[in-house]
Amino acid sequence: MTGKVLVVDDDASVQRLLQMTLQQEGYEVQLASDGTDALRQWQQEAPSLILLDTTVAGLDGYEVATRIRAEEGAGRHVPIIMLTADKDVQGKVRALRAGADDYLIKPFHPAELLARMKSLIARFAPNESLVGRPPMGRVHAYYGAKGGVGTTTIAINAAIALKELGRRVVLVDGNLQFGDHRVFLDLGLDRKSIVDLVSAPAMDADLVRSIVQPHDSGVDLLLAPPSPEAADLVTPAHLHQILDLLGGMYDYVIVDIDKRLEDRNLMVLDVAETIFAVMTADLSCLKNVRLVLETISHLGYEQSKLKLVLNRSNAFTGISTKSAEGALRRPIEFQIVNEYRGAISALNTGLPFMLSKADSVLGRSVADFAKAVDKGAAQGSGLLAPAAARS
Repeated sequence: MTGKVLVVDDDASVQRLLQMTLQQEGYEVQLASDGTDALRQWQQEAPSLILLDTTVAGLDGYEVATRIRAEEGAGRHVPIIMLTADKDVQGKVRALRAGADDYLIKPFHPAELLARMKSLIARFAPNESLVGRPPMGRVHAYYGAKGGVGTTTIAINAAIALKELGRRVVLVDGNLQFGDHRVFLDLGLDRKSIVDLVSAPAMDADLVRSIVQPHDSGVDLLLAPPSPEAADLVTPAHLHQILDLLGGMYDYVIVDIDKRLEDRNLMVLDVAETIFAVMTADLSCLKNVRLVLETISHLGYEQSKLKLVLNRSNAFTGISTKSAEGALRRPIEFQIVNEYRGAISALNTGLPFMLSKADSVLGRSVADFAKAVDKGAAQGSGLLAPAAARS
């Protein structure tokens, strides 16, 4: 996704570097050397995003951001990334309070800048630019019938596939004690997490924007705590408020939860519009799915709220899809093919296969799944798997 970017910096060498980097990615670039010119170009050029140096001449970056936010009309929001050499936390806080959506400390890697830009441009793209876009705030819970069935792999790659359809997507690692998203996406323990969100004195959309982590895929991430004991800081009430805020910012909020039906997971299931129960065709998993179906009924949910996703559908287990459906007395809505080598390679490299091998058999299978999910959401009816996804 390209667009027009306004670069505000009074250092000519920085201007040239950013201009070259952005133009190579297909962006149209406007340059401003002082705060007054930045405000003028913002009003006249309507950029898709602003890269704003904090120490720009004239009006400094903080004042420019504050004025833009004060003058924006209803329904308008130009994303601003503040560029600063100040590593002090107070400078970061000041940037966010002035209205910046994100900040980068100089020097920074161009790949990180581009990833953050793409995420923000996608998040704040005008609604009319997304044709056939379903209503915002679709909360989808991905729930594994048992450990090892590939729930996290499917959740991550489905999120990327939905993003490729032009949707704004945030992926929440809801396994708060032992979340694997940092491992699956090759992220360090220094990344901000949900703990930074719930530890703040007050929670709002601006704070959420400063905590979610942009990924190279364009999907935003809300990571689990870096240590198991920190998970206790997150309450069901916190999760409810967070999902409500995220629902106002994204088309899809994908929550990857573990199989324990404790208070926090039950709250996620309550809020979720759809629960995708990931399973494999083996006896122990079928037994667990039967229990999940019974639990859904006891909780008072409509059976249509839960969709079964058969992972590794073409793997030989001795139990056919038809036999599994007979045992469960209900259809399996979605099937994801088995391609162990591609899946394990993606796990070991920290690069999801929807980024590295989207045209593989496995990638096409997940892409078909995402298209069916998105089509069902846009129609506002039950999610129906296309023939290709049920082969």
